[in-house]
Amino acid sequence: MKPTFVYDGDCSFCTTCAQFIERRIPSHATVVPWQFADLDRLGLTLEQVEEAVQWVGTDGTVASGPDAIALLLRDAGRLWEVPGRALQLKPVGLLAWPAYRWIAGHRHLLPGGTAACSLPQAQRDKLYGTAAGQ
Repeated sequence: MKPTFVYDGDCSFCTTCAQFIERRIPSHATVVPWQFADLDRLGLTLEQVEEAVQWVGTDGTVASGPDAIALLLRDAGRLWEVPGRALQLKPVGLLAWPAYRWIAGHRHLLPGGTAACSLPQAQRDKLYGTAAGQ
């Protein structure tokens, strides 16, 4: 199994970031929206994927938010490994999580974001129909 990086495919901001990853960051990971991922096979819950991006390593290691991003960067190697390792340093991590939570909470206001980005999945389901694959 390849490593997997899971993001919110209903969020335009998240999708734009995932497309950047696929074009520019040479990770071995499969980058997939959670709505099309087999969450059971990956060992992830709906609560986990709604809260933050997720990394599932080949060994089953699961990481969320900035920790997931750090592992994705490290997996890409070369110059990407440096910011990946930096993101895992304790002082950086103490700043990264609040920054990540702020971005996640305001992603609907960021470039590429839409009003749907700010809604929990249950509300999106009521407005737009049940999530794919669920």
